[in-house]
Amino acid sequence: MVNSQQDYISVTVLFVVNLLNYVDRYTVAGVLTQVQTYYNISDSLGGLIQTVFLISFMVFSPICGYLGDRFNRKWIMIVGVGIWLGAVLGSSFVPANHFWLFLVLRSFVGIGEASYSNVAPSLISDMFNGQKRSTVFMIFYFAIPVGSGLGFIVGSNVATLTGHWQWGIRVSAIAGFIVMIALVLFTYEPERGAADRAGGEAKDTVMTTNTTYFEDLVILMKTPTLVACTWGYTALVFVSGTLSWWEPTVIQHLTAWHQGLNDTKELDPADKDRVALYFGAITTAGGLIGVIFGSMLSKWLVTGYGPFKRFQTERAPPLVSGAGALLAAPLLLIGMIFGDNSLVLLYIMIFFGLTFLCFNWGLNIDMLTTVIHPNRRSTAFSYFVLVSHLFGDASGPYLIGLISDLIRHGSTLPKDQYHSLVTATYCCVALLLISAGLYFVSSLTLISDRRKFRMEMGLDDSQSKPIRTSTDSLERIGTNDEVASSRL
Repeated sequence: MVNSQQDYISVTVLFVVNLLNYVDRYTVAGVLTQVQTYYNISDSLGGLIQTVFLISFMVFSPICGYLGDRFNRKWIMIVGVGIWLGAVLGSSFVPANHFWLFLVLRSFVGIGEASYSNVAPSLISDMFNGQKRSTVFMIFYFAIPVGSGLGFIVGSNVATLTGHWQWGIRVSAIAGFIVMIALVLFTYEPERGAADRAGGEAKDTVMTTNTTYFEDLVILMKTPTLVACTWGYTALVFVSGTLSWWEPTVIQHLTAWHQGLNDTKELDPADKDRVALYFGAITTAGGLIGVIFGSMLSKWLVTGYGPFKRFQTERAPPLVSGAGALLAAPLLLIGMIFGDNSLVLLYIMIFFGLTFLCFNWGLNIDMLTTVIHPNRRSTAFSYFVLVSHLFGDASGPYLIGLISDLIRHGSTLPKDQYHSLVTATYCCVALLLISAGLYFVSSLTLISDRRKFRMEMGLDDSQSKPIRTSTDSLERIGTNDEVASSRL
């Protein structure tokens, strides 16, 4: 399939919006201790800020998924991004005695982001196919670690430069309005399923499934790879979301403890900025390395490149994702046990742990596009997002904050605050092991689910040409699993 200049311009804009999406999510984390001081709130309420955002993000994900499979996806994104940016800007003006209003506006941020996050991958899957699609998804999901890292850095440093934490979150809204103009001018709505046709030549034929929304849900629930991958990703997102939200605060408590301070609020602003800078740099570097290496390792295993020929397997994407979670677990545990003795050791364990955690970012959606019909992808991605956030990073920050409050019994000593938060996160090690197990399960079902996908698309594995129907005009994608996988 030969892609046009318009495809590359569109995906560039989509990447920038996704980048800003994750910058915005973590600007609050970069100034969290200042937000807690301003509103005079506990750890549990500090975690609730992220939870209410993600609850609305989850609730509206299925709605946006339904709309994305049936209406113009570009304009769904534009409306949603407008809501998101307006809510971010509004939340920065909420006075100190109206924390509830700050929470409400942060929840509206989730509504806007749901429109984008569930629809953009579907657009990309209709612009690119085969190895190009895999590469584009890898680059698209660079936005997760890079945006998260920039969020910590931008939020903290802008707050210090201006003297107000509000500007730390306001800056992403200002940049967002510029990006939204680019979204209007430079993106387009591709034909659904066009990229899944070999060569993308049958652009005059609309691909339909003739199934209702309920029937689509039943079919998706009967796709084992989707189910196992969703829950594996959920366990992993609980860990990554919790660590991303609380770890800068944990490190600030540790720094204040080592300096002999009686309260983390006494910590010098320069030390807070340094924590945000280091953690942001570690998140960005570890994430980039993890996404690149995870995606490339999966590609090498699928194609049998060089020394990987003896290990060649089509099951590489879930196997690499599971291996990343498995490797991250002991590193996280080491950081928890020995981090209070050495801040350098803690940073090293966080770096390598995040690197392995990010193996899966470029693989999940790319893998699922090979088992889900184009007309169900927005719906599938929306429930993937719903489940993973509901039981993952929406629950995680609040639950960890609540457990931390219970453990330290109201103490404000930095030592107690550090230990209570670290103790609360021990469950993350077990969740990483569960995540690895579920990814390994999905590797066992991947081949059969891909075969069912090709049959539904009108492709018969036993023949060199596709089965053509009145609603599909498809050319051969591959004659067997090996050929199909080589396009990933």
